[in-house]
Amino acid sequence: MLNLRQLFLLNNAQTSSSPRLLEIESAQGMYLYGPDGEKYMDLVSGFAVSNIGHRHPSVVRAIKDQVDRYMHVTVYGEFVQAPQVKFAEKLVSVLPENLNSVYFVNSGAEATEGALKLAKRFTGRTKILSCNNAYHGSTHGALSVMGNEYYKEAYKPLLPDVSFINFNDKADVTKIDGETACVIIETIQGEAGILVPDADYFKILRDRCTATGTLLILDEIQTGFGRTGKLFAFEHYNIVPDILLLAKGIGGGMPIGAFISNRHIMHTLTENPILGHITTFGGHPVCCAAGLATLETLLAENLMQDVDRKEALFRKRLVHPRIREVRGKGLMLAIQLDTFEQVESLSKTATDKGLIIDWFLHCDNALRLAPPLIISEAEIELACDIILEQLENL
Repeated sequence: MLNLRQLFLLNNAQTSSSPRLLEIESAQGMYLYGPDGEKYMDLVSGFAVSNIGHRHPSVVRAIKDQVDRYMHVTVYGEFVQAPQVKFAEKLVSVLPENLNSVYFVNSGAEATEGALKLAKRFTGRTKILSCNNAYHGSTHGALSVMGNEYYKEAYKPLLPDVSFINFNDKADVTKIDGETACVIIETIQGEAGILVPDADYFKILRDRCTATGTLLILDEIQTGFGRTGKLFAFEHYNIVPDILLLAKGIGGGMPIGAFISNRHIMHTLTENPILGHITTFGGHPVCCAAGLATLETLLAENLMQDVDRKEALFRKRLVHPRIREVRGKGLMLAIQLDTFEQVESLSKTATDKGLIIDWFLHCDNALRLAPPLIISEAEIELACDIILEQLENL
């Protein structure tokens, strides 16, 4: 009889020739558990998803309560469903005034797709600017604005009129002109290896977009919901986007995304043509209930107030001759090494020691640290001890 790992390789579509093959039986808080008692501290949070930890009791309770009422009833936007309404209301209440219309989808890539359509529809323009080394998802439109040709070449032709600028390059903002529909950009570049912009970069970018009538789309799919120490990373830079992308951490472990804009802009999707953007499962009531519980938990438990202190502890402890740099903001950090071989080896041996870490799509010689915000100082100390010990063995 085949075991679960063998069946996984046989029947589940594979994304690479070397999956991690960790069998997970349960998860709680900071930890994942295997079928034979294995225990792993999760320093990746399911890739910035489990910001408040795995299976937070408030989220589990909200899911169960909603399942007892109803699950899917119709496509998004037709029936009034309390979980959607309440989650959108709560999101709007913590956002700047002009971000007051929420369109729920299923993922970050879908949020990207909807935002690109919205920007082209509202402006009547077709030119899109993204950043080199950007990542906004893997669907066809999102792939078009990915800033890495290696992942795109096999699928061309992609969307036309897409060009690229360098992230945090103030001179490059002059490429934004009166024909540009939108600039789509991560507030902090994630898959590039956690690149944090200069303090004044987004002010310059925002001013240029405003001057040219270009919509600024900020991708906060990884940075949102407290990961950088603020609810949204754009709060660090005192600017407001025209369209905001959210996903990953907003669902507390459930699949949900959103693109958020002003009512006036969003209204263009309702006419010429009618149903300008549609989704069957977007705003799924169970996912929205989980999302509301996640946001309420983040705020009620003040989970963001200690993020800076926890970042400082990671930086203090992660000092080693093989570590070239620790960069990032909050609990979104990269440990820069020299080679992919070092990263791959450390990631594997750390897993053997019960620690889950990973690397980046566009920066394979750095390790990703994105633990749940609930990580304790003792757990940070333990995680750093394991990393430093494995660095000695490289």
